[in-house]
Amino acid sequence: MSSSLNILCIDSSTEACSVALLTKDATTYQRFMFAPREHTQKILPTVDDVVKEAKLSLADIDVIAYGQGPGSFTGVRIGISIAQGLAFGLEKKMVGISTLQAMAQQALHNDKQCNSVYAAIDARMGEVYFAHYINENGVMVLQDKEVVIKPEELIDQQQNNGIVMQQNSQLVGTGWAAYPELLAFYQTCSVSDILYPSAEFMLKSASLLIENDKAVEPELAIPVYLRDTVTWKKLPGRE
Repeated sequence: MSSSLNILCIDSSTEACSVALLTKDATTYQRFMFAPREHTQKILPTVDDVVKEAKLSLADIDVIAYGQGPGSFTGVRIGISIAQGLAFGLEKKMVGISTLQAMAQQALHNDKQCNSVYAAIDARMGEVYFAHYINENGVMVLQDKEVVIKPEELIDQQQNNGIVMQQNSQLVGTGWAAYPELLAFYQTCSVSDILYPSAEFMLKSASLLIENDKAVEPELAIPVYLRDTVTWKKLPGRE
């Protein structure tokens, strides 16, 4: 993965949190940890560790990427708030990356024969965040749209629409273990050990977005919650 920029990525959208840095010399530095309820304490020290390991300073960062969700409301909010704070302070642009896409991208990284990934994160309240991705030239591309849905409704939709599951498909995320009926419906697919998104696997998509001039000013960076009942409040003074 090449880069002409130093791209820092932060994700705290689930029980895990992670930080990754892609440098101009195409080297990746990363940290990933399972740290429920400790995101606010862990993220900034981890950013500092990763930047120092790369022998850079925050001033050397060109763009800040972040896990935009879907995921835990609190986790997504923490991640984007920290990323926005850094971006405002450094006067840098931002790009948001789907947490579901990041897991699909990791599945492809782990298995180059993986052409199709179904991602499902336990959304609580009897629902999952769900999406289907297909490998297109080394990038996992969203098919249709990301949704928050009850497992039984998702199964009904799949059956009613006569959707045929893709060959060599993998299942990623926490949703499959949380809802056995959903796993049973997708039993012809392989269950991956990828449960949570990692910032490391957001870097490729971040690079592509930046190349296509999709980076935005910090005040325009937004999360993706999928639930319409959840609203986003910007940082104080940035309304």
